[in-house]
Amino acid sequence: MTHMKQQMTRVRGTVTALSAAAFLATLAAPAASAHSAHAGHHAPSARIPFTRAEVTAAATPGTYEITWTAPGVRHVTVKANGRTVASGGSTGTVKVTGLPAHVDRQWFDLTPGHGRGLHLADRLIKLDGTVNFRDAGGYRTADGHWVKMGEVYRSDALDKLTAADLAKLKRLGIGTDFDLRMASERAAAPDRVPSGTSYVVADVLAGSPTYSAMPTTEAEAVAMMTDGEKFMVSGASAKTAYRQVFSGIADGGGVLFHCTAGKDRTGWANAALLTALGVPRETVVEDYLASNDYRAQANAAALASMPPEQAKVYKPLLDVRAEYLNSGFDEVEDAYGSFGAYERRGLGISPAELRELKRDLLV
Repeated sequence: MTHMKQQMTRVRGTVTALSAAAFLATLAAPAASAHSAHAGHHAPSARIPFTRAEVTAAATPGTYEITWTAPGVRHVTVKANGRTVASGGSTGTVKVTGLPAHVDRQWFDLTPGHGRGLHLADRLIKLDGTVNFRDAGGYRTADGHWVKMGEVYRSDALDKLTAADLAKLKRLGIGTDFDLRMASERAAAPDRVPSGTSYVVADVLAGSPTYSAMPTTEAEAVAMMTDGEKFMVSGASAKTAYRQVFSGIADGGGVLFHCTAGKDRTGWANAALLTALGVPRETVVEDYLASNDYRAQANAAALASMPPEQAKVYKPLLDVRAEYLNSGFDEVEDAYGSFGAYERRGLGISPAELRELKRDLLV
């Protein structure tokens, strides 16, 4: 019992001595998790009839679940590695087993009875050194296009990537790595990137006072997260950083952006990208909240290391919540009047550049 009290005291003392950002960095050192995308080009005329489609890797290697909805389509064929592995009607959920267990990413082609098909994989990339490395694409826009997979990636910290991880990222074609973290985070956990990958510092919070001290109550922690989200929209360093990222995405060549947990600074970057491409808000929020699932084990372990009252205060720092993301979108409206104005003045994307971005990333 005495030993436990001493241990709890050490945890409490350590945490209170850290800044909020540094604390989050210490909690975001994950071990492994699983799952796996690329998108092909299609003839420009036919419409994609799918309104929803997703690939999810199961815990058993080589096993996947594919779901889809394609109103008005009578038959859908699912192919993997050049052979038909499943089929169904306008809606379907199929389980595919016996595929190669050790591949970088397992791709599936969903071919409808009429219209254009989809080229999809599991969104999460399985790496030994991350838990939240995933594809930014695979979502449908409001006007019926789909965001290509295999073009843009988002992640948590990269300092624990193994040699096998680096080899996989090289094969995936990661050309540029945008590091959204602060100097203290970068110094404590330097990125590991494949040879030939360009490394670019795009420090989102360099000018923010939001994370300079730890919260003492749950309400303070929530306020810290919502205020931080607003800074990501209007802060000078945030605008500079995200302009760098969007410029890099426009240049193409396999872009990755990441922070420490891959959920806040990275979450806003991806939310802004998907919104600019025309993905509905509901889907954008769904993608943002997925970090809670991917980081569940790492977050639970971090909270378990603290006394219950302390864990209650710090849980909001580890979560992603709709109210956090919504505060960012509210800031867009307050500061710019519309998301279109934010694209132009905040992200530095001209209408012509946005059209080009959509040509590159949508099918």
